[in-house]
Amino acid sequence: MALSHSSSLLFLLLAISSPLSLVMAGDPDILTDYVIPANTNADNITGDFFTFTGFRKLFDNASAPAPENFTVTKATAAEFPALNGQSVSYATLVFPSGSINPPHTHPRAAELLLLVDGALSVGFVDTANKLFAQELAVGDMFVFPKGMMHFQFNSGNKPAMAISAFGSAAAGVVSVPVTVFGSGIDDAVLAKSFKTDVATIQKLKAGLTPAKKA
Repeated sequence: MALSHSSSLLFLLLAISSPLSLVMAGDPDILTDYVIPANTNADNITGDFFTFTGFRKLFDNASAPAPENFTVTKATAAEFPALNGQSVSYATLVFPSGSINPPHTHPRAAELLLLVDGALSVGFVDTANKLFAQELAVGDMFVFPKGMMHFQFNSGNKPAMAISAFGSAAAGVVSVPVTVFGSGIDDAVLAKSFKTDVATIQKLKAGLTPAKKA
């Protein structure tokens, strides 16, 4: 799924503006201009180190079909080591029709999302259990405050694409469904917590557990 010319322009605007607004979000300050990997000779560092090409496929593969499931392509310190110490990262989110990015949190950063194609329903819940939801159109931006549980949903019949900027080189992600039902919490504890029975909890767990290969 390639970006259109207008979407490319929006991507460029985000790339220029978001790091400036998010760079002070919380990563520790560094005492050097940049951080290079351990056991790396600084004399061997070139412009390649500061270049990330993982998003090229979004522009180059104009004829490639959209993915069948929600997909994320990240540019964090793990994928792009030059971001280490720079307090910023990006992710591209592609939503086929009817797909969802389930409720989750980013414990170390706020998220600034820009919709570049399609339409999305988004929202977050604050510590007072108040839901803030919005329907986004192309060019709209929405901020998910640091640590707040949030989601994105493509309820339309066309694919959607968004670009997210984070105020951390490693924002982290905690998936609510996987954390609750896929982390090994005792079935009895979950059954009492959700005021249901163990059989229901086990059914929910089974839906989040990949099928074992023969």
